[in-house]
Amino acid sequence: MIYGLGMLESGIVFDYGQLVLDCEFVRMIKHVVNGFAVNDETLAKDVIKEIGPFGNFLTHKHTVAGMRSQSRAELIDRTMREEWVAAGSVPIQEKAMQKVRYILKTHKPTPLPEDVRAQIRAIVREADAAVGKSKK
Repeated sequence: MIYGLGMLESGIVFDYGQLVLDCEFVRMIKHVVNGFAVNDETLAKDVIKEIGPFGNFLTHKHTVAGMRSQSRAELIDRTMREEWVAAGSVPIQEKAMQKVRYILKTHKPTPLPEDVRAQIRAIVREADAAVGKSKK
């Protein structure tokens, strides 16, 4: 079980940027835990025979196609440092907060169905009554 997403300082502090980062980490973990195929195609036996020892596998179309099926990080930057610096060297925390601001600005949640909302209201009324709190 994964818990505590977005929490800092032993759960005393909640941070939206940390939540976005934690979600990326969980996606990557789930990708690995879900497993992946190991067969002649994924092991690229034909490509290994074609290219041979010490050949360049990175630019082969099989490698590129396989790479696209791997975990797709949105915030983690895997470029070389020089490229990252040339692109503005934006820290991952800032990238996370940019995503947070985008989500808060654009997200339109689907409203709960009325029957679910009624059940929630009933639960709250029951809890309020149990502690002696009444609506005025």
